[in-house]
Amino acid sequence: MFEDFRIRVFERVAELGSFTAAAKALGISQPAVSQHISELERSVGGALFERGRGRVEPTQRGRLFLEHARAILSDYKSLDSEFRVPESILLHHVLLDGRKTNILIRKDRFADLDAPEDTPADRIVEADGLAILPSFFNTHTHAAMTLMRGMADDLPLEEWLQEHVWPFEANLTPDDIRHGNELAVREMVASGSTFFSDMYFDPEEAMAPVEAAGIRAAIGITILDNHPKSQAEALKNYIKNWQDPTGGRIQLVMCPHSVYTVNGERLKRCVDFARHHDMLIHIHVSETRREVEDCIKAHGTTPVRYLDKLGILGPDVIAAHCVHVDAEEWKILANHGVTIAHCPCSNMKLGSGRFPYELALESGCRITLGTDGVSSNNNLDMREEMKFAALLAKLNGDTTLLPADEIFRWATRNGAEFFGIDAGEIAKGKLADAVLVDLGAPSMQPCHNLISNWVYSADTSVIRYRLCNGRLLK
Repeated sequence: MFEDFRIRVFERVAELGSFTAAAKALGISQPAVSQHISELERSVGGALFERGRGRVEPTQRGRLFLEHARAILSDYKSLDSEFRVPESILLHHVLLDGRKTNILIRKDRFADLDAPEDTPADRIVEADGLAILPSFFNTHTHAAMTLMRGMADDLPLEEWLQEHVWPFEANLTPDDIRHGNELAVREMVASGSTFFSDMYFDPEEAMAPVEAAGIRAAIGITILDNHPKSQAEALKNYIKNWQDPTGGRIQLVMCPHSVYTVNGERLKRCVDFARHHDMLIHIHVSETRREVEDCIKAHGTTPVRYLDKLGILGPDVIAAHCVHVDAEEWKILANHGVTIAHCPCSNMKLGSGRFPYELALESGCRITLGTDGVSSNNNLDMREEMKFAALLAKLNGDTTLLPADEIFRWATRNGAEFFGIDAGEIAKGKLADAVLVDLGAPSMQPCHNLISNWVYSADTSVIRYRLCNGRLLK
């Protein structure tokens, strides 16, 4: 078997025409070079070099061997480039805050935002003509539902759920769920998301694609009343014994589905358990008018007031949707430090209603963005969510409501903050989660305001590179 180093020695001798020069270039002795070449010649059964007083030249057999050697070494280089995690990356001539600079990423963080051009790095990315922006943090998804894309579209919500979604979900296997998550992760990475918070089933099937892709996720432990007691106990044991396979990119989140699928006592037990184990809590709240009406019938009050009465609300809670929430309820949410996951495209497609932007902004609540499930939205593109949220906010006539900079924060920094991830902005010492976008793309020209272009006119085809945890993603 031909060893890698012997092939390198052979290739260097052929290139330099000298055993002595090859030894110097490789940092080994000349006798060591001679020994490696002699071993190769014994293996191939003949001389590989014509030895004389002048330059050493390959024999006919040596020239043929050299062709194969160079191909092998090229494959080694490709293998190394593809799979070796670089300790450092230099983004050369990238645009940051309107100026060209060199950004050094060391391990998982931004180490220097003004690095000298000749800064050594394991990998250099020529980024002239590209701008760097924080990547997206998608705070509410049902990733495996990607398999339901376009299924029985444009039906009344209750008919769609009862006749199509729920029967389909009931027949999903673990393999189906993994395939749905794989597709969802690919779509999210392609469109610039490096994190998603998921509420679904079979958490292990969601984690595998996350681990493979190199991104981050908050994987939900979803709780419903129709789960048998044995399953609830199994989930508790799973949480107690779980270890993150990625070394820090995945966290478990407790997901009691909603007030209409989980009874009050179970909600309290679920949240108490989560807080005891330092888990964040992810729940649907007031997505539809019917949900609010049913809650009033069942409990004499609205979902937010009911959750407040149960002691569920707190700064460790992210509430998805909150479409039908009145002014007093927004104050309750804000007083408890609850974070909101706004899903504009899903709310429109399902006819849930317009998010009360005016009340939400006045309340001071931290607002984030999510895509919800593909079955209720059709894609997982967070840039599209930014655009639709910004436009919907202005629908009532106030063009100054929810400017581009603010909706951009909803899609990036705000989500990172809630989930305790030290990212969401391009700053020294922050985790290197980012996208590099092509300023030469027609939708980015002219670039009077980068963030405005990114929110209103671009699409995700302008993304050239994606970074998560200091790694370039495929």
